[in-house]
Amino acid sequence: MAQEKVIKEQKYDRQLRLWGDHGQEALESAHVCLINATATGTEILKNLVLPGIGSFTIVDGSQVSGEDVGNNFFLQRSSIGKNRAQSVMELLQELNLDVSGNFMEDSPEKLLDNDPSFFCRFNVVIANQLTEGTLLRLAEILWDANIPLLVCRTYGLVGYMRIVIKEHTVIESHPDNALEDLRLDQPFPELRDHFQSYNFDQMERKDHSHTPWIVVIAKFLETWYSENNGQIPKSYKEKEAFRDLIRRGMLKKENGVLEDEENFEEAIKNVNTAVSATKISSSIEELFNDQRCINLSPELPPFWILVRALKEFVAKEGHGNLPVRGTIPDMIADSDKFIRLQSVYREKAKKDAAAIENHVTRLLQSVGKPPESIQQKDIRLFCRNAAFLRVTRCRSLVEEYSLDTFKKDEIVSWMDNADSEIVLYLMLRAVDRFQKQHGRYPGVYNWQVEEDAGKLKSSLIGLLQEYGLSVMVKDDYVHEFCRYGAAEPHTIAAFLGGAAAQEIIKIITGQFVIFNNTFMYNGMSQTSATFQL
Repeated sequence: MAQEKVIKEQKYDRQLRLWGDHGQEALESAHVCLINATATGTEILKNLVLPGIGSFTIVDGSQVSGEDVGNNFFLQRSSIGKNRAQSVMELLQELNLDVSGNFMEDSPEKLLDNDPSFFCRFNVVIANQLTEGTLLRLAEILWDANIPLLVCRTYGLVGYMRIVIKEHTVIESHPDNALEDLRLDQPFPELRDHFQSYNFDQMERKDHSHTPWIVVIAKFLETWYSENNGQIPKSYKEKEAFRDLIRRGMLKKENGVLEDEENFEEAIKNVNTAVSATKISSSIEELFNDQRCINLSPELPPFWILVRALKEFVAKEGHGNLPVRGTIPDMIADSDKFIRLQSVYREKAKKDAAAIENHVTRLLQSVGKPPESIQQKDIRLFCRNAAFLRVTRCRSLVEEYSLDTFKKDEIVSWMDNADSEIVLYLMLRAVDRFQKQHGRYPGVYNWQVEEDAGKLKSSLIGLLQEYGLSVMVKDDYVHEFCRYGAAEPHTIAAFLGGAAAQEIIKIITGQFVIFNNTFMYNGMSQTSATFQL
C-alpha cells in the first residue's frame, strides 16, 4: 500500500503541488460524461485522463468517418466504420491504466428520449458539438438535477465554452499575489507580547541583524504610532517616511557607514504590503449577507455552515476580524527567532480554528446533522483560506435563450466594438438558427458557400430582430462562418480541449475559480474573452 502511494506521488508529482492530495482524491473519485467523441471532445478527455480522472463515459452513436481520422489523433484509419465512442475510449485508456473508461453507442437524442436520468449519475457532463435543440433539453435536465454542465464547441477558427452550474463554492481559490496575514496594525495579545520581548537597544550585533523583519516593522511601528496619533502609514509619502525611520534604526560601522543588515532591508522592502489595514473584503461580507448563510437548512452544502460559523466567529471571538491564517513567509533570521515567531502565529490559528469548530458543531446540531458531518481537517483548511472564499452562480441556458431574460443591453454595449468576441457568439447562434431551418450547417461543401452566405445573413437578421438587438454585424463574419463549413480544425480543438479540461478540474476539485459563464476564443486574432450571458 505504501509502495503504491509512493508510485502515485511520483507519477502525479507536478499536479499534486497544484491541488494537493485532497484535490487528487476528488479527481480520482470523479466520473465524467462526454457527449460526442469528436476532436474537441477527445482532447478534453485526454487532458482529464492524463492527470488521473477516476472514470469517464463516452456517449456517441456515430461511426468513425474519414473526416474524424483526419482531425482526431486518437483515431486511426482502421477505425473507420467502427463506433466512435468505443474507438476513442480504447485508445484513450492506453494513456493511463489507472482510469476506467466506458462507452454508450446510443446517440444523446435517443438517451434523452428513453432514459434522461442517465446523465444525472455523473459529476460533470461535457456537451460537445450538440445541436441547439438537444443541448437545451439536456441542460434543463441537468439544471434540475444540479449536475454541472460544460458546453464546448469548435466551429472553424472559433472556440466556445459555456459553464452551466447553479452554484459553485470554492474554499481554495489560490489567488495570485495574496498578501500575508500578519496583523501588524492589530496584533493579537500573544503577538504583542512576543514583539515586546525584543529590545533593539540591548541587542548584540548578531541578534540585531538576525531579527525577523516582521518584528523589525512591528517595533518601528510603535515609534511611528507615538509620533502620528496611533495611525499606520497609509499614503506613499507616509510609507517613505516610515522606511526612512527603519533605515535610521540600522546599525552603523565606526566610519558611520550602515551595516549590511539584510533583515532591515527586507523590512524596508515589505513595508508597502505588510503595513496595511486588517479588514474583511467586500466579497466575504457579501457571503455573510447571503440568504443561504442567514437561513441555514439541512439541504445546504457544508460550505454554508462553515461561512455562518465564520460570520459568528467574526462577531464574537474574532472582534471583527477573520481567523489568523497561521503562516509567515521565509525570511532572513536565525532559526530560533523564526520558529518562535512562527509558533505564535500557528498557535493563534489553531485557537481560532477551535473556536470556529465549536460554532460549526452547534450549527450542525441546529439543522439536525451530526458533528462529524464536517471534519476537523476541513475546518482548518477553511480557516486558512477564509479570506479567499468564492461563490460562482451561473445562469441557466433557458435564462440565456429566453426573450424575457436575454441580456440584450449588455450585448448591445459589448457590440460597441464591432470586432468584440461577442460577435462570434451571435454568429454561432445564427449558425444554429440556420441548422434548424435547413437541416444542415452552412457551407459544408465548397459549392454551397456563396449561396449559403445570403441564407446565413437572413438567419442572423432574424436572430437580431427576434431579440430586439439593434447592432450591425460585418458581412465578413457571415462569409467567414460559411467558409468554416462547420469544420473542427485540430489546432482549435486542442486549445479548447486544454482550456475545458482545466475548468472541469476546477469544478471537481473545488479549487481555483471557474469563469462565469461564457468563454469565446478567436483563432483568427488569437484573442479570447469571457461574458456573463
